[in-house]
Amino acid sequence: MTGKADLHIHTYFSDSTSSPQEVVDDAVKAGLCCIAVTDHDIVEGVVPAMQAALPHALEVVPGIELSSEIEHCDIHILGYFIDHQKGLLLEKIEVFLDARVERMKQMIINLKSVGVNNIEFEEVCALTRSRAVGRAHLAMLLQQKGWVPNIKTAFEKYLGPGCPGYAPKYKQTPFEAIELIRSCGGVAVMAHPMLTQKDELIPQFVAAGLKGLEVYYPNCMNTVIEFYERIAKKNGLIATGGSDAHGKAKSFTHVGKKTVPLEVVEQLRLAHQAML
Repeated sequence: MTGKADLHIHTYFSDSTSSPQEVVDDAVKAGLCCIAVTDHDIVEGVVPAMQAALPHALEVVPGIELSSEIEHCDIHILGYFIDHQKGLLLEKIEVFLDARVERMKQMIINLKSVGVNNIEFEEVCALTRSRAVGRAHLAMLLQQKGWVPNIKTAFEKYLGPGCPGYAPKYKQTPFEAIELIRSCGGVAVMAHPMLTQKDELIPQFVAAGLKGLEVYYPNCMNTVIEFYERIAKKNGLIATGGSDAHGKAKSFTHVGKKTVPLEVVEQLRLAHQAML
């Protein structure tokens, strides 16, 4: 089996600047055979991407990236081959989106209290095609309005934990995120472990039903990749990977920047079928 897959891509239904059509176009140009649309806490981009891919020899795996927290650390759990059209996941997504909206309103109130008074909720919402508003959108607006020179500074000065604009987000543990993905027939994979650096918790996640580890991530040194290859092998996890492309919102990556062989897609598919 030949061909490449990018299994971590976002659309403008969460915090990317790219439409599902643009994601598919980029994937075709990159010569990919498979992509996964994995927006944050929402699945609205999946069907449009599948429709856009119909004229091409391109498979679109339905996916999602769920936020979670443990020991004051953000852990993102990717879900592949999820049921994106019915079930508990869609009910929980509504809870996640409501929580995102309320968090954004509170962050704007917090910013106004320290003099950043020209940021409006409607302006933030205009940067996404859904209610999946997040700190990245607020950071973009802070940059556009001249409060910060770049998105990194927005997080460091205003939006990171302990900063004046920060507000806590909806709390769920990685174990709850894994169970939610499993409940809709999905295959749970821990996203970019090299960023979260909670490797000691991976065996606990495996015991809870984690099936994969995102080993191949853009701009990582070979020694880092090899380290997580060993962890994946030791724990019997599927070694996945992708670009984490966000359109123009992230300059360090793009669709196809990091790929995996199609064999990885088949391993995920078999894991999904074993759950049915």
